[in-house]
Amino acid sequence: MAPRGLDSRTLLTVGALAALGLATLYSAGQTDVPTEIADIWQKQLGWIVLATAAGAVVYRVSPRLLEWATPFVYGLAVVLLILTLLVGTGAGTAAGTRSWLAFGGTRIGQPAELAKLATILMLARHLAGRRRPPQTLVELLPACVIVGVPFLLVGLQPDLGSAIVFLGILFAVLFWVGVPLRLLVLLGSPVISLLLAFSTWSWGIWIVAITLVLLWARPYVVEGLVVWLGNVLMGTIALELWRGLAPYQQNRLLSFLNPEIDPRATGWNIIQSKVAIGSGGLLGKGFLEGTQKALAFLPAQHTDFIFSVLAEELGFLGVVVTLALFAALLLLLMRIAREAMDPFSSVLVFGIAGLLFTHVVENVGMTIGLMPITGIPLPFFSYGGSFLLVSFVAVAMSLRVAREARSPYTGT
Repeated sequence: MAPRGLDSRTLLTVGALAALGLATLYSAGQTDVPTEIADIWQKQLGWIVLATAAGAVVYRVSPRLLEWATPFVYGLAVVLLILTLLVGTGAGTAAGTRSWLAFGGTRIGQPAELAKLATILMLARHLAGRRRPPQTLVELLPACVIVGVPFLLVGLQPDLGSAIVFLGILFAVLFWVGVPLRLLVLLGSPVISLLLAFSTWSWGIWIVAITLVLLWARPYVVEGLVVWLGNVLMGTIALELWRGLAPYQQNRLLSFLNPEIDPRATGWNIIQSKVAIGSGGLLGKGFLEGTQKALAFLPAQHTDFIFSVLAEELGFLGVVVTLALFAALLLLLMRIAREAMDPFSSVLVFGIAGLLFTHVVENVGMTIGLMPITGIPLPFFSYGGSFLLVSFVAVAMSLRVAREARSPYTGT
C-alpha cells in the first residue's frame, strides 16, 4: 500500500521509464559477437534496487532539513570535484578524463552527478531567500558563482557534457523565479559568441546583433560594457579553448559538423547511430532483433547510444512513447513546483526538471546528429550507478515536496 500523500502518477511514470530502460539495456547486451555487456542489465537492476532504497530514505527528509543541510552538501560536492581533478580516473569512451573517483582500483562514482543536485539545492536556497527576482546582471552574480564553481571544475576534467548540464540548470532556475528574459539573453550571450566564433562572418553578425540588443535593453553602463567585452573575449579565445579540449572531444565536435569527413573513425559513432535509428522505421525491428545492435556496430550502446537501440527495435512508435513518458514526468514535476508550499521547494523541483530535461535533450540530440557527442547519459536508461542514484534521489525529493503540498501537517 502506497504511503498517504504519495504522488502516484509521478511514481508510476518513473517506474515505467526505469522498466523500459532496463528492458532496453537487457537488449543492448544481446549481441551476435561476444561483449562485456551481456549481463550488465543485472548490475543495473542492483543499482535500481539501491537507488530505490536511497530514494525511500530521502523521501522521509523534510524540505526544511534539506534547506538547512544544503551548504554542507554543496561544500562536499565541491571538495569531491577538486579531489577528482587531483586523483580521478577515466572510464569507457572518456578514458582520458578525470571524472571518476576510485578506491583500490575500483571506481566508486562520478562526483559531477552529485554536484548537479547539490547545485540545484544551493540555487534554491539562495534564490528562495530573495524578496524579488534578480533584476540586474549584478544581482545574478551570486547565482552565477554557485553554478560557475562546479561548472569550471567539471569542465577541467574535462567533461563537456556534464558542464553543459550546469548551464541548463542555471537558466531553468532563473527562468522559473522570474528573471526578465532580456537578462537571460544577455547572460547567455557570451556562450553563443563562443559557439559562433569558429566562423568569422557569423561571429561578426552576432556582435552587431548583441550590440543592438544592449542598446535596446539599456542595462547599466558597466553591465552593458561587461556583456559586450565578454562576447568579444569569447570570440577571441575560442581558438585557445579549442586547443585545450582533449583530442577525443575535438574529434566528437568535428564529427558533429561533418561525420562523413572520417566515417571510419571520428564520424563512425554518429553514422552508425543514424543508421540504427533510421532502420527502425515506424514499428521497429522488434525487441531483441536490432541488427546494428546485434553486430555491435553501435558504440557504447549500453550508455551514450542506448536511445539508438530503442529506436531501432521499437521504431518511431517506441520513440514517441518514450519521449511522451519523459514529457509527462517533466509536466508532473512542473505541477509539483507550482503547487509547492514554499519558494525553496518550488525552485528545487523545477531545477530537478531542468536537470532531467537537459540530459534528455543532450542525449537524444547527439544520437540523431543535432548536438555534438558529449557522452551524457539518458535518464533511467543508460547504464551507470552515479546518475541513476542521483535521479532517484531527486525524484524522491520532488515526491516529498508534493506530499507536503497535499498534507502540510504530516510532519517529518
